[in-house]
Amino acid sequence: MYKICLLLALLIAQFALAQEKTQQEKPKELEEVVIEKETKTFTNKNGNIKVDVANSIYNSVPNTLDLLARLPKIQISPDKESISIVGKGSPLLYIDNQKADMNDLNSLAVEDIKTIEIINNPSSKYEANGRAVILITRKFSKKEGYKVVVSETASFKKYFNNYSGINGNVKSGKLEFKANFNYNQLKVWESNGNDFTMPDFGIQSDYLVTAVTKRPQFIFGGGVFYKINEDDYLSGNFSRRSQDDIFDIVTHTFNQDQNGINEINTLSNNDEYRNFTNSFLNYNHKFKGLDVVLFSGFQYSSFNQKMKSTISNNYNDTGFELEQYRNQMFGIDVFSGRIDLEKKFKNDMKLELGGLYLQANADTDFEVENINLPSSVNSIYHFKEKNIAAYTQFSGSYKKVNYAIGLRAENTIAKGKYATESSLSIDKDYINLFPKAQLEIAIDSSNSISMNYAKSITRPNFSATSQTTIYINPYLVWSDNINLDPTLSDEISIGYQYKDKSIKVAYFRTTNPVYYSTSYNETQNLLTFISTNFEKETNFNIELTLPFKYKFWTNTNVLSLSQNKVEDKSAVVNESEPNLYFYTNHVFTLPKKIDLSINAWGLTKQKLGIYEGNALFVVNAAVSKTFFKQLDCTLSWDDIFRKMNFKNEFTINNVSAKGKYYTDSRAISLAVKYSFGKIKKIRIQRKKYRRKLGKN
Repeated sequence: MYKICLLLALLIAQFALAQEKTQQEKPKELEEVVIEKETKTFTNKNGNIKVDVANSIYNSVPNTLDLLARLPKIQISPDKESISIVGKGSPLLYIDNQKADMNDLNSLAVEDIKTIEIINNPSSKYEANGRAVILITRKFSKKEGYKVVVSETASFKKYFNNYSGINGNVKSGKLEFKANFNYNQLKVWESNGNDFTMPDFGIQSDYLVTAVTKRPQFIFGGGVFYKINEDDYLSGNFSRRSQDDIFDIVTHTFNQDQNGINEINTLSNNDEYRNFTNSFLNYNHKFKGLDVVLFSGFQYSSFNQKMKSTISNNYNDTGFELEQYRNQMFGIDVFSGRIDLEKKFKNDMKLELGGLYLQANADTDFEVENINLPSSVNSIYHFKEKNIAAYTQFSGSYKKVNYAIGLRAENTIAKGKYATESSLSIDKDYINLFPKAQLEIAIDSSNSISMNYAKSITRPNFSATSQTTIYINPYLVWSDNINLDPTLSDEISIGYQYKDKSIKVAYFRTTNPVYYSTSYNETQNLLTFISTNFEKETNFNIELTLPFKYKFWTNTNVLSLSQNKVEDKSAVVNESEPNLYFYTNHVFTLPKKIDLSINAWGLTKQKLGIYEGNALFVVNAAVSKTFFKQLDCTLSWDDIFRKMNFKNEFTINNVSAKGKYYTDSRAISLAVKYSFGKIKKIRIQRKKYRRKLGKN
């Protein structure tokens, strides 16, 4: 018994010494904390789709326009000069808190993009110029140190295209610097054709045009971001894109009229230079005593285009003869400033106020010298536009109801004048009011119903103020229209959301919609393709957004059934029929850090009253693999079945047209990205917490 008690005493003493030694050890410091969170490439909220670009296979796409073309509902025009959303028309483009345009997208490096969001029902905070918003959010680093990404993409289309870039950022304390430089050596193939019939003049004509453009392109930029404190920051950014376009346009034309039959081969030698510069400065400040957040931003952009053309015609194989010289110059400068105030109240209520001032100045110099019948045309045109806007929006929630009511007022002042005329050719000064209302009712944690109303406007793009025309053949030119009126739309929609799946029904009515039209000048024997305002357009749409996930397989599906009708007295209006748009995207996360992506979209035959379009079906695929945590390789195949060709038929002003537009979208690309740098690890020290007995 004595021995047992002694043994127990020794064990207790040894245990006590071990405990004391443990308590005397210093707390260890965690060198690094790695938090891994699975991110969704696509998220859906009431039909608004958000895409995580930075952490997905989309980060390897060589340029921003090609990236957007792979996303749900987004359509890029064959000439890549405009963008539209199925069922919504031309969207408003935003990069962070600043309005953007196609030039900004062409100058934005994919490596800088964090997320892209397609907003179907934008609030009054955004300009009323469009029924939807594409919001691009750029990346900023949270870790100190530096990182450099070197990228190289080889793309094989009809011709070889190469994209090279270097992107870097340095962060020290509250200050971060970013810079990028890209050099792209491109060779672009384009082709289109049209068959025309004009019974009133006994004319039948058709053409097929092909152009191959050599385009060396430089894109560079830089930015600074200064985090003043948790709520305040100051940021600035500068970007520039310049390119030379050297291209020949070759056109074969058959023309039959009362004077006989002619077959003409047209050769147009063109030398064009473009440059675009964009810069902005943003400041964000929170007045803590008032709980008010102030955002102010200033932006300046400049675009310049110069083109020289030499045109020759070969009539009926008699040999090429010089026809004319063309010199065209276009420049535009845009300055804007905006201010936004946000005040939060109790019960999740929020009041937003803001204003915008924008001024644009555009100049066009258009000169044509005809050789065979010596004559010349010289036209200089000046255009100025001001937009002044103010908005207010009140939002909040009551029990299970979320609401937002907003009103935006915009004053537009536009003046255009030819240098040779004393009076203004354009003199507009108008004010529009744009009410918006949103209501969301939560049935439970998984089900909700939403209702929206919005009035919006689509103003002519500033580039439409250019007098630039494209010579196709002696009988046809493509031209801009400086006299376009704005388009006004009213839209109402109701939607239902179950978890991450949604269905939406919408109806809109538009006055003065803009589409291509034709006009024939009998004196000049010249047919002009030109953008024109039509009387009205109506659309009824049902849209389903259905994302799914099963283990390593994630997919997003969009189905949109719509009936669209465009009407005008000058055109033959046929019966409109419903058409179906579908989009499906599948991402497979495979072992050994391999990602496989397959997406497809299609559109059934379109009968839109005036216009008839063909069915489309496009399939893309990509596979990505990461090596050594620093080297990303992606192999992609776009438009696998080569179906991205458009057809369009209409009859306007007694001119019947059947157009065909061929795209060079089929491509096999290999993208390689190598990143290196020195990022400081996050260190977290253990803190001591004291707790009293009986207290939580």
